[in-house]
Amino acid sequence: MTYLDMEIPSRSSHLWRYTPWKRIHPSKVDIVPSCETIIINHEGDCEFKESIRTVNESNDISRVFLHECNDQMNIVEIDGKGQLVHVNLIASGESVVGHIDFQCKGEATIIIHLSGSATWTGLHITGNLEKNSSIGYAFVNELDSNSKLLRCEDWNIHRDSRLEYGELSIGGFRNKTDIRTTLSDSNSSLKQAVAVYGVDSRHDDHHMEISHMVKHTDSSLIMNAACGGRSHSIGTGQLFIARNANNSNAGQVFHNLLLSQDARADAIPELEVLSDDVSAAHGAASAPIDKEQLHYLLSRGLSPEQSEALIVEGFLVNTFSSLKNKIISDDLKTRLKIHLECGIMR
Repeated sequence: MTYLDMEIPSRSSHLWRYTPWKRIHPSKVDIVPSCETIIINHEGDCEFKESIRTVNESNDISRVFLHECNDQMNIVEIDGKGQLVHVNLIASGESVVGHIDFQCKGEATIIIHLSGSATWTGLHITGNLEKNSSIGYAFVNELDSNSKLLRCEDWNIHRDSRLEYGELSIGGFRNKTDIRTTLSDSNSSLKQAVAVYGVDSRHDDHHMEISHMVKHTDSSLIMNAACGGRSHSIGTGQLFIARNANNSNAGQVFHNLLLSQDARADAIPELEVLSDDVSAAHGAASAPIDKEQLHYLLSRGLSPEQSEALIVEGFLVNTFSSLKNKIISDDLKTRLKIHLECGIMR
């Protein structure tokens, strides 16, 4: 099915409740624009192979749309021996699209940094972790403040493999992210940590699906969002545990810090559990900034901007405390600190 054959999703659809398709589309919804290919610069012991994506098996409108906008893709084979792969994605021009497929063996760390001033950016990342793999993965969205981003990710984790996933979302004006991870073999695991910082009227909508398809699988998801100005963060976690996926453990937690009266944060953890012998939990909490903590920092001679930045930093840095991969946790913490310091100086 092509994009133009598909029905435009309504706001009654769970996935598009907070970010209607027409608000994230680059132009009019009945148009498939021709998009430039995103610029990819990379460092590390791996090879990027350019290819044409000829088959699109998805029935999801975002993935079909991205494929039809630009069918160029890069296949990255990582035969891991602990190497570090840095990928810098630069979005420039009117509309750009990028497709990257990671085929992972062994141990490796992948850091993706997205930046640029493109009006609209589409990004589709897919990843496959073969047996006995251990991958650390970090994604940083640092697009210009006037950019739109539509991003999809699909990960498949096989037997005795684990993915540690860290994300820092601080760029773009309107962002729609859809991340889907499948634990397809026993003893596979996912640890996912997402930090979001919103200022002005920034809109950030994260939809995350985790599917436990077999027994003896583990996952954890934590999302922390700090929202100031009139910004709006949405975090949806859909956890699925299949029938007979016994002895699986899963949990998801959402924390929101509201820095202003006009800021909004919605957290929607959802569970669909079809097996009895499992452990599954979820939680969500939102709170305003601690006035006593703010008063203490002000009393120590810090400005209101410095005080708030310190509180935000402490709150968001804690997102990554569960990640054992020190390379990605340190990278995310450093980028957050620099971003907050630059915000104070503006």
